Amino acid sequence: MDLLDIRGNKLKSRLLIGTGKFPSKHIIPQVIENCETQVVTMAVRRVDIGSKEENLLDYIPKDTILLPNTSGARNAEEAVRIARLARAMGCGNWVKIEVISDNKYLLPDNQETIKATEILAKEGFIVLPYMNPDLMTARRLVDAGAAAVMPLGAPIGTNKGIRTKELVQILIDEIDLPIIVDAGIGKPSQAAEAMEMGAAAVLVNTAIATSKDPVQMGKAFSLAVKAGRTAYLSKMAPIKEHAHASSPLTGFLHKGEL
Repeated sequence: MDLLDIRGNKLKSRLLIGTGKFPSKHIIPQVIENCETQVVTMAVRRVDIGSKEENLLDYIPKDTILLPNTSGARNAEEAVRIARLARAMGCGNWVKIEVISDNKYLLPDNQETIKATEILAKEGFIVLPYMNPDLMTARRLVDAGAAAVMPLGAPIGTNKGIRTKELVQILIDEIDLPIIVDAGIGKPSQAAEAMEMGAAAVLVNTAIATSKDPVQMGKAFSLAVKAGRTAYLSKMAPIKEHAHASSPLTGFLHKGEL
């Protein structure tokens, strides 16, 4: 079976989803079940285990891998503090590093992300850093101990698709870690495109959560990811400059037969 391997954790699903922007937390379990995801990310600042009200964690199945993210961190120090807090809260040792100090475009700070990755990897975290797709940064993240690399396809929440396609392709070709395309994917066809390129997985939130039917959209993304992965493994036919007939042009319509 073609499994996604993240630091020894073998996953059947190559679709990771987020938990923000859903019209109701009550719908999240249905989405998770329908899209068959095994990894769910959530902003640590949205979790309040001391609250008497229903907590976000109450809606995530126990057999799902939690991927707390450090959304809200503006530098490495804050990201490390949030990650440690998540582990202390019982969220496990997976963490998605998000370091964003730009409020207009919400683009990640690659340098601070490298710093946070190095610190947390040494502390035993399984670190998945969200980053601008840049080869040198990706190599430094590998050296820092990242378990996967998560380049953005387009700015968070834009649903613009993989605008960084050529740069992401370089990472897929050159980095010996799972490349998980994160942010910007707005349609199942774009998720399939990422998988056809050779991405190991995709992470989707806004496109599912803000659709009119998140449960069905989750299913659509699941199917698209599977289709894209199958196409990649099948080694797609080459593109040619000139027409090539699908059937032989000889053996019929000879001169004089009409």
